[in-house]
Amino acid sequence: MTCNRTVGSLRRGAVVAALLGLVALAFAGESLRTDGALLPRDSNDAAVFRGGLVYANYCVTCHGINADGNGRAARLHTPRPANLRASDKNDAYIGLIVRRGGEAIGRAPGMPPWGEELTDEQIKDVVAFVRSVNGQHR
Repeated sequence: MTCNRTVGSLRRGAVVAALLGLVALAFAGESLRTDGALLPRDSNDAAVFRGGLVYANYCVTCHGINADGNGRAARLHTPRPANLRASDKNDAYIGLIVRRGGEAIGRAPGMPPWGEELTDEQIKDVVAFVRSVNGQHR
């Protein structure tokens, strides 16, 4: 069991490192900010970055590192977790299913409600992250 936890921690660390690397690459050509912030807090890029961190901690086990519904625990669920890369749902719907869970809105009962666990900002951020992986980045 310890080996599985170590592998899971390494994978989670790799996701976070990859997200940090992507942000660094995206802003490599821009001038450095002098106020200490890499991204303006209210920018969409900052929301996508923060949402990626939330995703890595709460969603990756089922939805997978590629957000394609093929996470480690996906095989345990019927129906399988959604392929977020192909999602055509609007922001309000994605936020609702994250907040209330699948069963509460007539969807997959395996999708847990995160409304008591995540802040409103974290939910908005994970919605921004989903938009960024499915090509509907705003």
